[in-house]
Amino acid sequence: MHINEWWGLVERARAAVGDRADDRELADDPLPEALVDVLAGLEPAEIVDFYVKYVEVEDSAYQYSLCMAAYLIEGSYSNDGFRDFRGGLILLGRDTFSRAVDNPDFLADLPTVTRMSREEGGWIGYECVSYLISDAYQRVQGETDSLDTAVETALRGMARPDKPRGEEWNWDPEDEEQMRRRLPRLAALFLD
Repeated sequence: MHINEWWGLVERARAAVGDRADDRELADDPLPEALVDVLAGLEPAEIVDFYVKYVEVEDSAYQYSLCMAAYLIEGSYSNDGFRDFRGGLILLGRDTFSRAVDNPDFLADLPTVTRMSREEGGWIGYECVSYLISDAYQRVQGETDSLDTAVETALRGMARPDKPRGEEWNWDPEDEEQMRRRLPRLAALFLD
């Protein structure tokens, strides 16, 4: 699946829910189900391709500076939490995702992030976008074993990062000076 087609599917789901597409904290968050609906309109092999491309896209955001941005925004860091954060960035659409990967400090521009900094609600991360893909496949095929097998086979042939990309930070979440130097706009929101 070409990357433009892949992002087009994400954008179709976002368009279906309109102005409710940017906040994962909503009690009745409509975007996950909208993505399942879009993906369930595909052939099983296309859903497998979507899953594999999802892993590639998520891996492209596996970088130190974005990890630190996630720490500032969501307040904690774990491998699972960072994966959820990257999944949530994907659900924000191609433009936001690409800009955040290029410059994580850009996230300070997002209304949801601003609300989070003021403790007025909002959330970026989304636990396991892969579950949504599996749900769509289940709807189409009635099972997910063949999806799991196909994805596992495809991923076996992919080079995947074993650590975040980019300049390695001296990981100390209490080092406000480093946060202010590397992510000045996010630090101003969350540390001031």
